Amino acid sequence: MAYENVLLEREDRIAVLSINRPQALNALNKDTLLEIVSAIKEVNEDSGIDVLIITGAGDKAFVAGADIAFMKSLTAVEGRAFGALGQQAFRMVEIMEKPVIAAVNGFALGGGCELAMCCDFRVASTKAKFGQPEVGLGITPGFGGTQRLPRLVGSGMARQMLYTADVINAEEALRIGLVNKVVAPEELMDCAKAIARRILSKAQIAVRLSKAAAIEGMQTDIDRAMTIEADVFGLCFSTEDQKEGMTAFIEKRAANFIGK
Repeated sequence: MAYENVLLEREDRIAVLSINRPQALNALNKDTLLEIVSAIKEVNEDSGIDVLIITGAGDKAFVAGADIAFMKSLTAVEGRAFGALGQQAFRMVEIMEKPVIAAVNGFALGGGCELAMCCDFRVASTKAKFGQPEVGLGITPGFGGTQRLPRLVGSGMARQMLYTADVINAEEALRIGLVNKVVAPEELMDCAKAIARRILSKAQIAVRLSKAAAIEGMQTDIDRAMTIEADVFGLCFSTEDQKEGMTAFIEKRAANFIGK
């Protein structure tokens, strides 16, 4: 499918989805959100892709936020609908069965921070900036920021960021657990792809079941979560990859996983 606001590239079982509105610092408008939805569906349905990396085009922004010029004149009903679209798009990213890495190369503010947070984890350039500045615009985060930020960095730090609209740098994001790793700008995509390749070297059924268990388990009590884990653990023993992985371990050789 042809896209106007995003780029979708493929390379050795890795897809790279770039938000591509550099003239607007990759800000999210309705059309861009709809294209993200379509691109996520495309990646999900492509059996040749096992890991997705999301980044921003250009060297200034991952996503600088939702498009303020687009939002400025929305009514309450239209605003709620726009928020619901953003939530739908980002929830699709979050629950897709394939791992998703955010490679944050610049400003990740508002909707950009929310997009990064719905990925499985985040690597950041030293130039990256994170924040939920919505209260400075007279609105609240609308694409999941009030819910994912406390889950990632803890309630107190999240509320401080939400209430003050403070923007933090990459090192502070690393300190509070918002990102996993900080690297030089020229190393960012190589770092993300290196992590992706490490994921690709493992049993993909087990990777996807691990993701499913982690996501579902976080939304329930510990006893139910343990049942979820037991179910996926048992399911692994019905796969050829489990037999190959354990045989390779005993034989002291590299495993040759086939995704079955």
